[in-house]
Amino acid sequence: MRKWIIIGVILVVIFGIYSWAKGINNTAVSLNENIREAWGNVETSYQRRNDLIGNLVNTVKGAADFEKGTLTAVIEARSKATSTTVDPSNITPEQLAEFSKAQSGVSSALSRLLVTVEAYPELKANQNFLKLQDELASTENQILTARTRFNEAVKPYNNHVLTFPNSIFAGMFGFKEKAYFEAAEGAEKPVEVKF
Repeated sequence: MRKWIIIGVILVVIFGIYSWAKGINNTAVSLNENIREAWGNVETSYQRRNDLIGNLVNTVKGAADFEKGTLTAVIEARSKATSTTVDPSNITPEQLAEFSKAQSGVSSALSRLLVTVEAYPELKANQNFLKLQDELASTENQILTARTRFNEAVKPYNNHVLTFPNSIFAGMFGFKEKAYFEAAEGAEKPVEVKF
């Protein structure tokens, strides 16, 4: 009889540890999928901006005898930004820094484009151009929202996999800390616009 009690207690302990480890793993998987979804939304927002840039450049080209260097800078920045990718299953600070740098190049080139456009009154009055400007402003807000939601998805995941004793099993199951999306270097300084 005593032998069966010991075996029963051992089985209950083993089942308890199994259930606990399974819960840690399943929660981490669910939180990781939230991060993947949030990162997909970030990429979608940036893709929308990159798609709009092509239309903006074509509108500007068609409406003004425009400085070629500015248009080339926008096109090259867009190309570099679309070629920089991040693996959502293994987001590292280095990947996010490279992605942010590429996207900052697009933002900088767009700023120069929009400032230069000020010299073309007929373009500023063009309804297509004004609509594209509004769309870009809206897209920038969507990008901000998507980045914020990405960081909001990373926090509970990191809390789950980094707190003890979850960190023991999370490490065994291959779950590691995820990087937050951080502002590009120098973003804390206001943008200087010159006319």
